[in-house]
Amino acid sequence: MTAATKSPHAPAYDEAPVATALIVLADGTVLKGRGLGAEGSAVGEICFNTSMTGYQEIMTDPSYAGQIITFTFPHIGNVGANPEDVETQRVAARGAILNLDITEPSNWRATQHFDAWLKANNLCAIAGIDTRALTHRIRDLGAPNGVIAVNHTGKFDIPALVAEAKAWPGLDGMDLAKDVTCRQTYHWEGSTWDLAGGYRQAPAAKYKVVAIDYGAKDNILRCLAAAGCDVTVVPAGASTDDVLRHKPDGVFLSNGPGDPAATGEYAVPVIRDLIAKDLPIFGICLGHQMLALALGGKTKKMGRGHRGANHPVKDIGTGKVEITSQNHGFEVMAESLPKDVVITHRSLFDDCVEGLAMTTKLVFSVQYHPEASPGPQDSHYLFDRFVENMAKK
Repeated sequence: MTAATKSPHAPAYDEAPVATALIVLADGTVLKGRGLGAEGSAVGEICFNTSMTGYQEIMTDPSYAGQIITFTFPHIGNVGANPEDVETQRVAARGAILNLDITEPSNWRATQHFDAWLKANNLCAIAGIDTRALTHRIRDLGAPNGVIAVNHTGKFDIPALVAEAKAWPGLDGMDLAKDVTCRQTYHWEGSTWDLAGGYRQAPAAKYKVVAIDYGAKDNILRCLAAAGCDVTVVPAGASTDDVLRHKPDGVFLSNGPGDPAATGEYAVPVIRDLIAKDLPIFGICLGHQMLALALGGKTKKMGRGHRGANHPVKDIGTGKVEITSQNHGFEVMAESLPKDVVITHRSLFDDCVEGLAMTTKLVFSVQYHPEASPGPQDSHYLFDRFVENMAKK
């Protein structure tokens, strides 16, 4: 096994008679494999996700905008695809990297082969890659920029693909929330999924919540509704007046992609205004990072990020360890937080800030995804905490 490469960290691959797909990194590394999904090419940051399930939810998570996902679990496709397991109708991820060919679906809920789903969503994918070695490279050297290209004739202009990977600016400084947010305000309908009957009707709402959509996952909105919230979703660029005209009892700051400092240029002033109004606020992921910015903190790009469904997080107050679902490439800098902000949760992988709260207001956030989808449900209590905060007003 040999690889056309300029990097000593290049993963090995099984030489195919004709390579019908390539991964081309900005350093000139070329990995050959078998093309899946749609023909074409896409450029982005190549990251890895360690989840064993939930590949459809992962591919439709808006937080993956600008990224090509390496799945470390080899058996992707075993539950097929279906219209219920999507987190948004507009797919934001740019491609998928697999070790093995897509598994034949074997699940009663499957309505489509995963390869057919990729084609229908115009997503390129590649199999036959040593995903363990690629993951080690990302772990050691950071997430590289690269191009995934699929051409069933096996003809590729490699110098052009290398140039495209080099020219892509990367996620640092990039505002992607504007690309994945809703285009207009809407009212959320529906609640969480039930084995017996699919998605349930939301229970009677007790509190009005405005969710600012920086790239919100549908299951977050479902969990808010299930907790008794009447949810109105507004675009990422909504003004303070746009939020307040709905007379909310609380405000939710959603997850999303890209650099929080870039999105924060227009989002942070609004968040500061809402904090000053003494509204209960709950942020997740990008919402957590921008809340930190609004409070005077700083964020930075991580070397490899956190992406998976088995990340241990410690609740500093209770000592409880939660297994969490995560997807982020930026983090809050602990030393930058002001004195009236406490760190409530820490990662047991690398000690990064996983949660914060104000000591003087009903404002808190977490870096991870308590709604799971995919992942464990250890942290669903945070939606109840948000409701309890609104009850205190």
